[in-house]
Amino acid sequence: MSLDLNGKKIVLGLSGGVACYKAAELCRALVKQGASVQVVMTEAATHFIGAVTMQALSGHTVYTDQWDPRIANNMAHIDLTRGAAAVLIAPCSADFIRKLVHGASDDLLSTLCLARPRHVPLLVAPAMNVEMWENPATQRNVAQLRADGVAVLGPAAGEQACGETGLGRMLEPQDLLDELVASFQPKVLAGKRVLITAGPTFEPIDPVRGITNLSSGKMGYAVARAAREAGAEVLLVSGPTTLPTPHGVRRIDVQSARQMYEAVMGAVPGQHIFVGVAAVADWRVANPSDQKVKKQEGGAPPQLRFEQNPDILATVAATTSLSGWPYCVGFAAESENLLEFGAAKREKKGIPLLVGNIGHHTFGQDDNSIVLFDETGHTVLPRAPKLVLARQLVSEIAKRLEQRSLLT
Repeated sequence: MSLDLNGKKIVLGLSGGVACYKAAELCRALVKQGASVQVVMTEAATHFIGAVTMQALSGHTVYTDQWDPRIANNMAHIDLTRGAAAVLIAPCSADFIRKLVHGASDDLLSTLCLARPRHVPLLVAPAMNVEMWENPATQRNVAQLRADGVAVLGPAAGEQACGETGLGRMLEPQDLLDELVASFQPKVLAGKRVLITAGPTFEPIDPVRGITNLSSGKMGYAVARAAREAGAEVLLVSGPTTLPTPHGVRRIDVQSARQMYEAVMGAVPGQHIFVGVAAVADWRVANPSDQKVKKQEGGAPPQLRFEQNPDILATVAATTSLSGWPYCVGFAAESENLLEFGAAKREKKGIPLLVGNIGHHTFGQDDNSIVLFDETGHTVLPRAPKLVLARQLVSEIAKRLEQRSLLT
């Protein structure tokens, strides 16, 4: 379990809409992450899901009425947001968006949003019919919400309860959870474009066999999520993995090293940062078979010839020497002598920062220990969950970019 929300008070507001059923799963997920969830519902929301259900899932009294006598001072609209880390409205209907824009305060939830302390962020997850979402009035209101500093999460596109298809679906609970966690992360890469490679590559021997490695892609995907949390626009070029794409990250799937090379070189112009996390095969089979290679009884094994794959990191680093961008970060998985080999590899690749680890200690694991190599020496980041390390790495990259900007 991640501890990103541990001990944080989250006010979860529900306005009217069929997506209230997703709010139940979201509430449960928040509690599992260690958050204290205070649910507040509009009268319309109670037509879609019961307050008793939300109370059972949150473990706290659910409030629907601004005159609720269970609050001793009858100021639920004041008391419920005090000490809160965030207010999240999910689902947020077109009508409730209107209320927020115009500062309406005709029920508990709208009054609570208006009276919340300024330091408490407000996030909304729109949920409505596609025509309602695309209506100019709704779009004007959403634009005003954003201008007022409200975080608008989604909506997603897809099939809707009304039978139509298009934008307007509320984001899935896990995506909303990720967005909420991201809202608490410092935006140290705001405005930056980041290109990341992740996972293994697969070099075919024949149509059903190939050469690959044990990389799971977990570290690369964690870096992609951390960069996006830090405010960057992230493009992830991924080898074969079973991992879901981090929310808000654009992903290109490839298999071989040459495919990864072509995808990276096609995307690298305009990028501010390149992080090569992928475990790219150094060699490929020069003579792959078009058909499955059959085992011959008593015969010799097939003779494979190898040729070297393009060096993605070194090639991107060479483009950096000409334009100054992107800032290049490499990864190196070693089996021994990490400090010696890591320092040497950074110099050989011609990059400012290299991240080293012991491969068989990290492949497939959820945690890791890494060493940062730069021109001043090396820094050890102790073993921790990969997302924690990814956030530390992103912070280190941001510091180095800031230092570089001060020197130019």
